[in-house]
Amino acid sequence: MAWNFGDILDALPQVIPSEAPAFLHEGRTITWGETTRRSNNLARAILDLGARPGDKVAFYMRNRPEYGETLAACFKGRLIHVNVNYRYKPNEVFYIFDDSDAQTVVYGSEFRDTIVQIKNGLSKVRTFIEISEDGTTAPFAEFYEALAMEGDGAPLEIERSPDDLLFIYTGGTTGMPKGVMWRHQDLREAQLDAVRRLGPAPETLSEHLEFIRINGPGNRTLPACPMMHGTGLITAIGCMMSGGCVVTLPSPSFDADELWSTVSNRKVQSIAIVGDAFAKPMLKALDERPGLYDASSLISIVSSGVMWSREVKAGLLRHIPQVVLMDSFGASEALGFGSSAMTKDGEVRTATFQIGERCKVFDESDVPVEPGSGKSGIIAIGGPIPVGYYKDPKKTAETFRTIGGQRYSIPGDWCTVDASGAMTLLGRGSACINTAGEKVYPEEVEEALKTHAGVDDALVVGVPDDKWGQSVTAVVVLAKGASFDEDELRRHVRAALAGYKTPKRVLLAEVPLRASNGKADYKAVTDFARRNLGLI
Repeated sequence: MAWNFGDILDALPQVIPSEAPAFLHEGRTITWGETTRRSNNLARAILDLGARPGDKVAFYMRNRPEYGETLAACFKGRLIHVNVNYRYKPNEVFYIFDDSDAQTVVYGSEFRDTIVQIKNGLSKVRTFIEISEDGTTAPFAEFYEALAMEGDGAPLEIERSPDDLLFIYTGGTTGMPKGVMWRHQDLREAQLDAVRRLGPAPETLSEHLEFIRINGPGNRTLPACPMMHGTGLITAIGCMMSGGCVVTLPSPSFDADELWSTVSNRKVQSIAIVGDAFAKPMLKALDERPGLYDASSLISIVSSGVMWSREVKAGLLRHIPQVVLMDSFGASEALGFGSSAMTKDGEVRTATFQIGERCKVFDESDVPVEPGSGKSGIIAIGGPIPVGYYKDPKKTAETFRTIGGQRYSIPGDWCTVDASGAMTLLGRGSACINTAGEKVYPEEVEEALKTHAGVDDALVVGVPDDKWGQSVTAVVVLAKGASFDEDELRRHVRAALAGYKTPKRVLLAEVPLRASNGKADYKAVTDFARRNLGLI
């Protein structure tokens, strides 16, 4: 089957009631009928303003319905989505616009000052579209709402291709972000692989429509993580393609009480998060206010991007025992490396996943690692994977490699695989610490530290050391009310792991350990550790 997200969206009105909600945000409800009309109008307007199929549209906004509407417009108009991290400084925003060759920029009015600051240098951008609550825009910008409302909302009647692209810019902790290029066909097939693991999946558009006709629209899904990152974006796309409803939170920063209140009021069925950075505040809110929120509608919580600790999962299940907690191991460069599930009836070990059918594990010589051998290797996935990185053939060749005639995506994650096919993550190879010839994977040590009652979060990095080459160094955030005892924390790790994995030093964090999407900021933490230890 040749898949295109725009074709799917064009077909959904055949099976989705026009009054069914497509987007819920604070007090707003946008129905599927409105979404179809508005996204058709928006797509036609962007093209009328000078964009051509294959041009890039940069999304510079927080989670909101307009993100989904503009995404639908791009799919329908054969325009390429480019995500922009709204936490970036102006020079970093400029880099994304410039590197992606963005022709159109759609931005929230809260970021108008940044746009004004960098606009004169953006020679490739032809159209600015501003999402404004009060109708005022910068003098050079089009008013988003006017473009969405003006027109008859008719379909574009455009011939699309499975080769149409969307970009997911990823990176920022090591080097500048890179644009991962996904074909619609490949991303859709990668998403369907996850469905196939649970049972039969629709293999054609007609089967997909018939499935929705029989079973109804998809879930009400709340991406708690930013849609400008891969986890939130891919979650939202999956929800939209099923005719479901994307629920978004209005606050500019994550508020666990707001999340649970929204789950209760909007009858949310699925939540997407990124590990403990979201799950811990969610658990804390439930612990402090037990019984306040009605989460009976909730079916699943899915985490991707970082490991999600067993203790936090168990705590959540005390409050919402009906929920399946899913850990999905993937990356912007690949989906479906592995997954794990935890329910009230069964626990899983942190960082352990059931390896996907399309996955292989290779050693540094590209020789397959035998399951159960105890040897570590680097995980690779074949099948539907991205085309590569935009305008970066060197990085593309390093990450997307052909081994034994099969093309694989190999982002750099190391693991071991036992005889049953259970995969235990060790960490990203680029963050691996070489101490006196021994390899130490930071995530393994981090998880050991986080099992200590006094530790709320931890990152582990390697710093230069005359004796060891690199010295294992931990930076921790304490739990509320806990006191800092470096020796005690080192003893705790030594009791769980080999001696050489024990941090030589444990430092109390004075910088954020994670970026806004919950992912580890190893660069900032390494710089902090080196400064603290007098190495810079």
